[in-house]
Parts: sequence; structure tokens; C-alpha cells
Amino acid sequence: MTDCGCEKAQRELEEYLRHEVCKTSAKDIAEHLENCPGCQDEALVARTLTEVVARACKESAPEELRDQVLARLRAVQATH
Repeated sequence: MTDCGCEKAQRELEEYLRHEVCKTSAKDIAEHLENCPGCQDEALVARTLTEVVARACKESAPEELRDQVLARLRAVQATH
């Protein structure tokens, strides 16, 4: 086992979670996460935040709100 250490694991955590690190680094980070509760917590927070942001980006405003905003924008544009 090659423990990459907390510093490297935390520095490359975002890229690791997006599968953007080389296989060797990914293996080292995965092994470190298996044995480091602190980094496991960091990874959980990062995963959760990524999932919440991804879900929020997929949501759309209700049609009524969308219509109200567009009507207000048009009204403002018409007066300028």
C-alpha cells in the first residue's frame, strides 16, 4: 500500500472525485481514503456538495415565475 498522505489526497480530491487524475494517483488516493477518517469526511462533504449543485442546476423555475420575470424585464426595457 502506498499512502499518498492527507495533503495530496485533499489537494487532488476534487479531480479524484471527477475521475480526472491518473490511475496511479486515483489508486493512491482511494487507498488513503479507506484508512483516513478525516479525509473520508472531506470526501463525503465534497461529494454531497457536488451532487446538490448538480441537482440545483437541473431544476427550473416554475412557469408562472418565469413569465413574471420576463414580463418585468420587458417592462423595464420598454422604459429605457
